[in-house]
Amino acid sequence: MSESLATVSYLGATILFILCLGGLSNQETSRRGNLYGIIGMAIAVLATVFGPRVGSTGYAWLIGAMAVGATIGIYAARTVQMTQMPELVALMHSMVGLAAMLVGFANYIDPVTATGMTGAEKAIHEVEIYVGILIGAVTFSGSVIAFGKLSGKISGNPLLLPARHWINLAGLLVVIYFGREFLHASSISDGMTPLVVMTAISLLFGIHMVMAIGGADMPVVVSMLNSYSGWAAAATGFMLSNDLLIVTGALVGSSGAILSYIMCAAMNRHFISVIAGGFGTTGGTPAPAAGGVQPAGEVVPISAPETSELLREAKNVIIVPGYGMAVAQAQHTVFEITRLLREKGVNVRFGIHPVAGRMPGHMNVLLAEAKVPYDIVFEMDELNDDFPQTDVAMIIGANDIVNPAAQDDPNSPIAGMPVLEVWKAKTSIVMKRSMASGYAGVDNPLFYKENNRMLFGDAKKMLDEVLVSLKS
Repeated sequence: MSESLATVSYLGATILFILCLGGLSNQETSRRGNLYGIIGMAIAVLATVFGPRVGSTGYAWLIGAMAVGATIGIYAARTVQMTQMPELVALMHSMVGLAAMLVGFANYIDPVTATGMTGAEKAIHEVEIYVGILIGAVTFSGSVIAFGKLSGKISGNPLLLPARHWINLAGLLVVIYFGREFLHASSISDGMTPLVVMTAISLLFGIHMVMAIGGADMPVVVSMLNSYSGWAAAATGFMLSNDLLIVTGALVGSSGAILSYIMCAAMNRHFISVIAGGFGTTGGTPAPAAGGVQPAGEVVPISAPETSELLREAKNVIIVPGYGMAVAQAQHTVFEITRLLREKGVNVRFGIHPVAGRMPGHMNVLLAEAKVPYDIVFEMDELNDDFPQTDVAMIIGANDIVNPAAQDDPNSPIAGMPVLEVWKAKTSIVMKRSMASGYAGVDNPLFYKENNRMLFGDAKKMLDEVLVSLKS
């Protein structure tokens, strides 16, 4: 393949990636957006493999690597459950970071790469290598820790070291100092020492950064690491002088940054405060802030038949799904209940909070998998004003995103966070296994309100009983 044909192929792939992002912005066009992305990636891979930069002797290695990667990808796609998608996404981000690190070291060691480079050109190339490895190392180690937290292998409690901000600042100053040493190195062997030291510090920083972030902020962390992986890919593109990598990396990096901002706004959090860490635990023990309003009232349980009777008599129902629905894999039963109620003339809609679940769009994907119609799935801002006219608000495994303390208690850790105002419905029904707190470790006064009922038990089992009662 000629250089010009490869360039045209890269341009076509770039356009398809942009169309992919545009398609993913809407549920109705998400399938088409995914298709654009698949086609664009296929074109990009083929243009790279058969491009002028790959010699005939390298095809065997490339085909072997592609076969291994494709096998792993197919296996993951077939075996990973939807509840495991957040940790899988975090793991994929780590692979991008690792690739950026390896490419950076290989690019520096390869003497052919820097042949003919002198002065400013050589300095710029070395800065690209240094920054690319730095971003890749932070992305790699941070994503591995995020994978551990999301999969439950590492505690979601924030690890707050004494003087952690000073530790981070000291690490940054050391990285800058060794960056100077790296740029002034007279040989590859001399430059390898500062490069390795910087890599080690960056790996430790990535670990420290994500370990300090509490469970409640993990959806933002997934989005943030997505952005980091994009910038790592862009840095790799600069190292390899690959325009496609630069453009696509910038697309992923910028879109991830925008999504992180949107999610921070949805939690009334500043991005810097997320990075600083400390918000949210997974201990399951209610932990209101000192001086906060203690929940008052009596918890009123409800049975599955009683729940079905309330749903049957309702005219307007809003269902709020949360991570508990994902864990129980109850989305298909939810769809059956929705279909049955709609056939009876009940106006059923779904309210989605931007940070519901463990990753951006987690609930939307689950509902789409269960064939829930797109036109009855709404974002929080589109539905909040409708709760006073709602007969039943059904909360399935959600907690922090429906916590009235965010509005009523200025001393609450989640004070100011926009939430779904389910307590304004005539009756709210919360489905939970127990009275344990949510991912933020904050008690929920909703459970004690007079118009609230608690349907205890596994979401899938209880919803199956509700469905049977509705059918009878």
